[in-house]
Amino acid sequence: MVRVCAVSGVRSVCVYCGSRDGARADYRQAASALGGLIARRGWRLVYGGAQIGLMGAVANAALAAGGDVLGVIPESMMDREIAHVGLTELQVVSGMHARKLAMMDAADAFVALPGGFGTLEELFEVLTWHQLGWHDKPCGLLDVGGFYAPLVQAMAHMRDEGFVSATHVERIKVANTPAGLLESLQTDA
Repeated sequence: MVRVCAVSGVRSVCVYCGSRDGARADYRQAASALGGLIARRGWRLVYGGAQIGLMGAVANAALAAGGDVLGVIPESMMDREIAHVGLTELQVVSGMHARKLAMMDAADAFVALPGGFGTLEELFEVLTWHQLGWHDKPCGLLDVGGFYAPLVQAMAHMRDEGFVSATHVERIKVANTPAGLLESLQTDA
């Protein structure tokens, strides 16, 4: 599969995040702030389609700000993740691979909020696709309260050990505020 997708400006942002709230209130606050800012910029939010956890917070904030929200959820997770039925559009797909591909195709940029294994898996797949030249869309980490500091350190270690190029590591924008991250993604698009 060879997919080369170029971006000229950001019109939609895919947000990867947890279906849980996490241990700290500032994670949910950041998700809500990010969703609201995406909508106020006139951008479309693309995310995993659930109404719970940080996923629900980012979607609800975007909707409350009058935004356009696309949720993409596998059929097998409709009940498990409690699908958000109040979205602008909810795509029900056959499985996780179809979900990730649909989200990648619908987005001009990618952001990871705090989350667990699924969030990291989605983030690293899109980073790998970029490394392979399948897209040229900006990617970023919203480092809420230092959540992603160990990951940023690990990626620097991978670079230093010769497994990832400096160009690919530097391409990942890191900011501790939603506004700062969206600005850096727009500049990079």
